Amino acid sequence: MELLFIVGHLGLGIYFLYSGLNHLFKVGYLSGYAASKGVPFPKLSIIASGVLFTLGGLAITSWITPDVGIGLIVLALLPITTMVHNFWSINDPMQRAGEEISFAKNIALISALLVILAYILAIG
Repeated sequence: MELLFIVGHLGLGIYFLYSGLNHLFKVGYLSGYAASKGVPFPKLSIIASGVLFTLGGLAITSWITPDVGIGLIVLALLPITTMVHNFWSINDPMQRAGEEISFAKNIALISALLVILAYILAIG
């Protein structure tokens, strides 16, 4: 069971490390998308989420402060999920479906991170 925890833990950490670096290397493209979704200060928001994801991913994969890393990632995911993937406000069925999938994925990621955090806190 410990091996499964380690593999899942590292997988999530690497996912967010990759996502954070992607945000930082594609600021122009992603900030345009964020602006189209009404995100305030889109360029700054993309950079901030990139930094939070990168630091969070590093913290999770390094095992030094995974609880802090999880906090940083959840801090970034909550506004992204509600502001960017607000499927309930979209009329086009194809676009709505894509945003609904992204919304559900982010909720699943937040949930998985909270499960890991609970486990980490339980084993102290």
